[in-house]
Amino acid sequence: MKNMGVLIAVIMIVVMMVIPLPTFLLDILLLFNLSLSIMILLITMNTREPLDFSIFPSLLLLTTLFRLSLNVSSTRLILTNGKAGNVIETFGNFVVGGNTVVGFVVFLILVIIQFIVITKGSERVAEVAARFTLDAMPGKQMSIDADLNTGMINDQEARLRRRKVEQEADFYGSMDGASKFVKGDAIASIIILMINIIGGFIIGMTMHGMDLTQAINTFTLLSVGDGLVSQIPALLISTATGIIVTRAASDGNLGDDVTKQLLSYPSLLYIVAGCIALLGIVTPIGIFLTWGIGGLLAFAAYSIQHKQTTQEAAEENTQSEQELEEVRKPENVFALLREDPIEFEFGIGLIALADVNQGGDLLDRVVAIRRQIALDLGLVVPVVRIRDNIQLHHNEYVIKIKGNEVAKGEILLDHFMMLNPGDEEHGIDGIETVDPTFGLPALWITEEKKDEAEMFGYTVIDPASIISTHLSETIRKHAHEILGREETSQLINHVKETHPSLMEELIPNVLSVGDIQKVLQKLLKENVSIRNLSTIFEALADYSVYTKNPDILTEYVRQALARQLTSQFVRNGVVHAIQVGAGIEKKLAESIQRTEHGDILTIDPESSNQLILTFTQKIEQMAQLGIRPIILTSSGIRMYVRQLVERSLADVPILSYNELEPNVEVQSVGVVNL
Repeated sequence: MKNMGVLIAVIMIVVMMVIPLPTFLLDILLLFNLSLSIMILLITMNTREPLDFSIFPSLLLLTTLFRLSLNVSSTRLILTNGKAGNVIETFGNFVVGGNTVVGFVVFLILVIIQFIVITKGSERVAEVAARFTLDAMPGKQMSIDADLNTGMINDQEARLRRRKVEQEADFYGSMDGASKFVKGDAIASIIILMINIIGGFIIGMTMHGMDLTQAINTFTLLSVGDGLVSQIPALLISTATGIIVTRAASDGNLGDDVTKQLLSYPSLLYIVAGCIALLGIVTPIGIFLTWGIGGLLAFAAYSIQHKQTTQEAAEENTQSEQELEEVRKPENVFALLREDPIEFEFGIGLIALADVNQGGDLLDRVVAIRRQIALDLGLVVPVVRIRDNIQLHHNEYVIKIKGNEVAKGEILLDHFMMLNPGDEEHGIDGIETVDPTFGLPALWITEEKKDEAEMFGYTVIDPASIISTHLSETIRKHAHEILGREETSQLINHVKETHPSLMEELIPNVLSVGDIQKVLQKLLKENVSIRNLSTIFEALADYSVYTKNPDILTEYVRQALARQLTSQFVRNGVVHAIQVGAGIEKKLAESIQRTEHGDILTIDPESSNQLILTFTQKIEQMAQLGIRPIILTSSGIRMYVRQLVERSLADVPILSYNELEPNVEVQSVGVVNL
């Protein structure tokens, strides 16, 4: 019904230009036009930001069209009957005192104010605002993406902010064009006034038998009254246009902002009061008038200052009481138990790395790390809390996972790290150290020796890159600890958007969020990406009807990810593998003890140590040849081999034959047997 009402109103505005209106209906519509313009002005004054009144450009067009249709109707009545209703006659006689010259001058002044001052300024402001808003769009979009990547906002908030940016661009672009309506309306009003006066002279003298003086008085007053009754609403609308395009986003309306900001410096009112009082002494204006106004201003300044002082004291007391009450609340103890998922703390000597004003780009690097890990592992890393810690050494930093220290290092901010000097005679002096990420021997060298080290072929790393690499590798190593139930639920909801049927079948009817979390954690612990969640959940849906054991489910998922694992560990279609012999597989299979809590490997310590030593020797031999092999075994025994060697060889990939694509060439670099 509301939509139909608006459509009918627009159609009736057009019809009014063609069908004559009776004078009483014209009076009603003129008063309605005045009321509508007042309401629009008040709304623009009370909006906090322009988008709160986003229909204003369209409304500006409709009100201009409505006002022009009233001009057409009133012109028809003036030229036809020599009368145009009580409203126009009242404006022509009462408002301008029945004086045609005064009325004409007042009308021209209103038109000049609207056309030259308000409309021209509004048009320019709208044009500049539209241009700046469009130019700022890419920067705003990048800011939203940065906040989303750092975890400051979620996807829904990002979509809302992007939508707001688009709406701002559309609004200011529309206002740039809509301001032309007001300008055209002012020009049309002058033309209509001249048509009414000239046409009225001719019609009054030829058709109504009036003499020249009577025709001039009658039609000039009616024309001026008609012009005033249309120009006053037009002036209100143009003022509203100026307000809406110059309005900055604020927490209050225009009245609140004006009183708050204009009177925020009451001491300046004393200066104003003194200037006004001085005018009474040095000019003939008079002491009575100037000192009276100066006294009022001085009293206002005193009142505002006293009110501000009282309000500040009350706010301080209220804040102190609130803080005291907050401390007394027993539930506030729980805030002390809250831990950040990932923390990066550094000594005061490394503040420059995180301070943007000093050229530090650590925050940007953390954003890049979160994006890269999301691409590589499919894990959405929580916000990394970065802060200084005066308890650390000057150049020391610490990485914590859920409040526990997992890595640390020390950086010389004005040096570079030269890796892999070995025992060669390179002739480069430096401070001996160890790479905090990979434990390689290194040297701290000065910037002057950087080029020389690079000429010898050594890897030279700046301090910021050392920290970002260490942080990235630490997060990857502990990715399975970072993935909790809450993060798992977010991943599930992400897949549910594209695969609703799959998720309805799997959760919660077959597996719980905790079951899925355990499987994903086991994959991440072995550096297997969980980005292909749809394939992972398909495998879980297929095999969870047979078993709920997360270890066995993980093996099924790994086999479903065979193509991914092949591309991850195989290079150029070839994989170098240390194969597990049949004797070991048989012994491990016989050492499996099945309990109600799962399968346990109960191999004797001597055999276990011998196997680990053999694997270690083989891997070290291959490392000397520049080969990074994998351990290859049968699918039924793979997870037990992993349990056996994961403490000593956590970084060595262990795959089963079912996890490799058939077209892969396996080059055996050794077989481990008892």
